[in-house]
Amino acid sequence: MSEPGSHDFRTVGSETVYSGAIVALRRDQVEMPGGRVAEREVVEHHGAVAIVALDDDGAVVLINQYRHPVGRRLLELPAGLLDQAGEDPLAAARRELAEETGLAAREWSTLVDVVLSPGFTDEALRIYLATGLSDTDRPDPEHEEADLAVVRMPLQEAVTAALSGRIENATAVAGVLAAWAARANGTTLRPADAPWPGMPTRLLERKAAEQARA
Repeated sequence: MSEPGSHDFRTVGSETVYSGAIVALRRDQVEMPGGRVAEREVVEHHGAVAIVALDDDGAVVLINQYRHPVGRRLLELPAGLLDQAGEDPLAAARRELAEETGLAAREWSTLVDVVLSPGFTDEALRIYLATGLSDTDRPDPEHEEADLAVVRMPLQEAVTAALSGRIENATAVAGVLAAWAARANGTTLRPADAPWPGMPTRLLERKAAEQARA
């Protein structure tokens, strides 16, 4: 038996259960301490980016969007998937901010990286802090985004909303609280192009392999 914290959790077998447009499900056989092999189901998901956009008055730009899995509208940060091979996360964040809010930003920093639910999925996202906001062209929205409402809320009010349950979206809670803490502590944030070693790529690699076989 190895010392606690030193075991190599080797994957000794794996099978694909489902492969869809934005998620895939695989079942891995993983070697546990002591030699036992256990099954672990893993949902592969695209990486994502989100933006805490703060205007000159200190208000955060939120969107109120319908989310079908929970059957209701949620207050969220502008966000989007990294579902194009080779796409730069910062470029994706700029695009999503424009598409969902009609805004551009002059200054960008990396606010926080979040692994959303590592018990069953590799989904992770990077949240940026964007300031120096200005209006820009916004493409015509489709699907749920056609009903999307843009809401500006003072950052302190957004913190209260997160702690009171009015803001439930995990990304929004993490971003709002991180922005508040960074400003309160005077924390120097990472540059917008900081390395992101935890960015998920497994689903993109799967899709590329499936297209190559087609």
